[in-house]
Amino acid sequence: MTFHGPSRVLASAQLVNSLGDGAFYVCSALFFSRVVGLSVLQIGIGLTVGWATGLLAGVPVGRLADRLGPRPVAVATGVATAAAITAFLLVSAPLAFTLVCCLYAAAQTGSGAARQALLASVIPQAERTAVRARMQVLGNAGIGVGAALGGIALLVDTPAAYVAAFVLDALGFLAAALVLRTLPSPQRVRVAVPVSGPVSGPPRSDVLRDGPYALVTLLQSVMLLYMPMLSVVAPLWIATRTEAPGWTVAGLFVVNTAGVVLLQVRAGRGVRDVASAGRAVRRAGVLLLAACGAFAASALGASPWVAGVVLLGAAVLQVVGEVLLSAGGWQLSFDLAPDGRQGQYQGFFAMGSSVARAAGPLLLTGVVLGGGLAGWLTLGLVFLAAGLATGPVARWAERRAAMPTTSGTDGTEIRAAVLRERASQLLDEPA
Repeated sequence: MTFHGPSRVLASAQLVNSLGDGAFYVCSALFFSRVVGLSVLQIGIGLTVGWATGLLAGVPVGRLADRLGPRPVAVATGVATAAAITAFLLVSAPLAFTLVCCLYAAAQTGSGAARQALLASVIPQAERTAVRARMQVLGNAGIGVGAALGGIALLVDTPAAYVAAFVLDALGFLAAALVLRTLPSPQRVRVAVPVSGPVSGPPRSDVLRDGPYALVTLLQSVMLLYMPMLSVVAPLWIATRTEAPGWTVAGLFVVNTAGVVLLQVRAGRGVRDVASAGRAVRRAGVLLLAACGAFAASALGASPWVAGVVLLGAAVLQVVGEVLLSAGGWQLSFDLAPDGRQGQYQGFFAMGSSVARAAGPLLLTGVVLGGGLAGWLTLGLVFLAAGLATGPVARWAERRAAMPTTSGTDGTEIRAAVLRERASQLLDEPA
């Protein structure tokens, strides 16, 4: 895997970030619980409020990047994220924890938006997809290594060891900010998009009126609850309900990141249209149900090593479901979006992950840790129901998108114009 020029700079920033993030992910929940002394409910509330704030901050920070340029905003949000991680080490009360969660989530969301804009501004259009794919693999590999480093902190199990993991993550964001400063300042170009006919109504409202697409996005948000399941619920479940050794938490992250690196491309090969995407999401629902069952079984009085093996098996089931869900979700998000409206539709679809991060910690800690075995079963059945429902809803959305539309006030004139142009071409063709 080779990177050249600006892509090498972006990849270097991604790598140093992911190393620290891997250590942070495996240690943060237990640090807040054991060292800070927060309850499971307080942790869930803080993370939920924080990611809700991050959801609201993404668009304003993105607009700021458009005005000032993505590079300075990416650098500034990286420094802000490092400051938030450092501030976590100083909190001692639920309110302070929640406020720092808000700063952390807003900075993380803004950093992601600015970095995507930065990539688009310094990488040629034909190369962006390939560069992003390689960066994703590199990032997952870095998280795996970082998770292994975090596992050392879990084995030592002292406040100083947990603090070291947080410091590593903060330094990673600072280092990434310094690396990104070496990129050339991108040229901001205002592009004029010609319109062949009048378009009434604001284009950004189209997706809000597309009920089937919105429902597909909602189902995707439900399926994406696997993210806080692995990063928040599983570590607390292992620590409070099982006899598994402490390194198991790090092992889950290593299995997950390695699985994504090894399986994601392969999972996408069989997903080529709406029908195959629906099948992939349905299989993901079945696998996530099985993973929930395995997580629940790890607390059934098994020995530490047996519990650890069961948990690692749950992680395998979860990551296979994850890569199938990702492949299916990507395909649906593009295939069900009308031509000329990909930007707003992709932005709307991407909200699913933010919603899952915002609502997931509080919802899942209450359902799973509060309900025990029944809680895991309930969560698994929710995954299954969402996976089964996605295929029929996607086919409904596909049929609706294929319906010819000749008028309207919500941007459908573009679709009508395409039909008129095609009809004109047919009339001009010789018999």
